[in-house]
Amino acid sequence: MTATRTAAERRARTSRARLLATLRVQYPDALAARGYRLLHPETGDYYTGDHRHLVATCRSIANFAAGALADGPDWCVEAADHGLTFLTEAHESDDGGFHLVVEADGTPVDRTRSAYGHAFVLLAYARATAAGIDDAREGLAETHALVEDRFRDEAGLLRSDCDADWTELEPYRGQNANMHACEAYIAAYEATDEATYLDRARHIAEAITVDLAADTNGLLWEHYTTDWDHDFEYNADEPRHQFRPPGYQPGHHAEWAKFLALLDRYDATDPDALERGAVEGDAGGAIDDAGDADGDGTEGGWYGRALDLFDAAVDRGWAENGFVYTHRADGSPLVEDRYGWALAEGIGAAAALTERAAARGDEETAARLREWHRRFLVCTDLFRGPAGVWYEKRLPADAEGDLVAPEPPGVEPDYHPASAAFESWRSARAEPDDAP
Repeated sequence: MTATRTAAERRARTSRARLLATLRVQYPDALAARGYRLLHPETGDYYTGDHRHLVATCRSIANFAAGALADGPDWCVEAADHGLTFLTEAHESDDGGFHLVVEADGTPVDRTRSAYGHAFVLLAYARATAAGIDDAREGLAETHALVEDRFRDEAGLLRSDCDADWTELEPYRGQNANMHACEAYIAAYEATDEATYLDRARHIAEAITVDLAADTNGLLWEHYTTDWDHDFEYNADEPRHQFRPPGYQPGHHAEWAKFLALLDRYDATDPDALERGAVEGDAGGAIDDAGDADGDGTEGGWYGRALDLFDAAVDRGWAENGFVYTHRADGSPLVEDRYGWALAEGIGAAAALTERAAARGDEETAARLREWHRRFLVCTDLFRGPAGVWYEKRLPADAEGDLVAPEPPGVEPDYHPASAAFESWRSARAEPDDAP
């Protein structure tokens, strides 16, 4: 084994250690008699109250299943299975949908049928299937059928949140729920090797990151009408909205870069013949029919588009101590709060893209991405609390600013840091033998 390969293996071991350390902070304190509890980043105590959020339940399942996939302790499977039991017994309704918020005893608090939440149900079942947990594959197939029946619209994308009777709550379409559906379908393909899941992921990715982005100079807008027209005025008066702020989110550009890197890893029908433009002002340009940006040797397809989005995230959003929350089309900051999840997604994207660059022999790009991965990792201590759990964000923008913990019931059981470590682990393991 060469010294070069040893370096990649060392990165993999370090990333696996970060993943398991993140899970050890959660286990067993985050486990309740039923479901999971959110832990406070400063004290490590669990939040009081019996409310359980669907997204947090599913993210915790995905976290522990990822630990099992990384050959973690036996309790990773036990903890994931614990969450699956609560998901089916408490969150799932009689019609197959899932309540957004429930009491610990399963009493519904919020019966919203959330598109975003159901995307995470898909992800939870996909990761649990990959981890070999009993009945998870059946749950994955059933949830896929539910999403197809209840959420997939005429464009082949997810529609918006619905009431308990499946009536849409507002005339809205959002990229965020679709992004996480793409994530879930990629994970489902990884777990089952079923082409339908990859097809769904591919369709969503092309629609959001290629077709719709063509009208915004390659940047990704968040909000749309029911006809998938850009709604630039949506929530314009709520710049700090937790889930649907106005403006462009560099964290989501990094997150999409990670998912497109995974599509480059798995998708034999790489869309390198599509006409699309790089982000205006970036190094790339329009992709020609050969998949080459302006004929300058830059590769296209999923890989080229992923690099476009990653570069857009760091060029417009990186501020040395984290990513700004949102910015305007010209790159000027809109909300400068630094969210921990965006930093974590930058870590995962840099890792996944490093592996793809190395696989293509693009060593100059791989070296650049490894340096970004290192720079992002240096900043994680700015968001990790004394208990080892990440704060939600820093405000104001500077590194000495106030830290903000998640509000209960919360949706973030360190899913983003765990996902970043998981992707860093498996991407480093997948690097070719001659990668430095």
